[in-house]
Amino acid sequence: MQRLRQRSDFLAARDGAKAPTPAFVLQARARGDDGPPRVGFTVTKKVGTAVERNRVRRRLREIVRLCAADRLRDGNDYVMIGRRAALDRPFDRCVADFVGAVKRVHGPPRGPGRRSPAPRDPPSDDARPHDRPPDDGGHSQKPDRRPTARALP
Repeated sequence: MQRLRQRSDFLAARDGAKAPTPAFVLQARARGDDGPPRVGFTVTKKVGTAVERNRVRRRLREIVRLCAADRLRDGNDYVMIGRRAALDRPFDRCVADFVGAVKRVHGPPRGPGRRSPAPRDPPSDDARPHDRPPDDGGHSQKPDRRPTARALP
């Protein structure tokens, strides 16, 4: 297994399948060749200090080292984006998350999610009458509503 090092490879994997977990997000993309799988790791500064980010990165690398040999497919690039929860989450749960995430990125494509609903048909003219202009030839005016003078007591 090889490592991803170039920014362009990370950006290409971003457009592939994604499997979020509490401790990380796994992104996968088929390269189109038969080379060994390549894995990249990234942890943003939002996660914490450099010590914490390095600790998350080491945990992610160990998960891949233990589990990847028989699960990652040749000809694919994988990116693991570490989250802060990886610091406190039990290691065996992270391993189980990784196994499930690999299955999800290689499984059948899922339908549209919450963020991409199916396109709707535009509403018909009768569906929303309050959005149409009045049918008086465009000469509608608001009634004159000037305050009336009242006699003071």
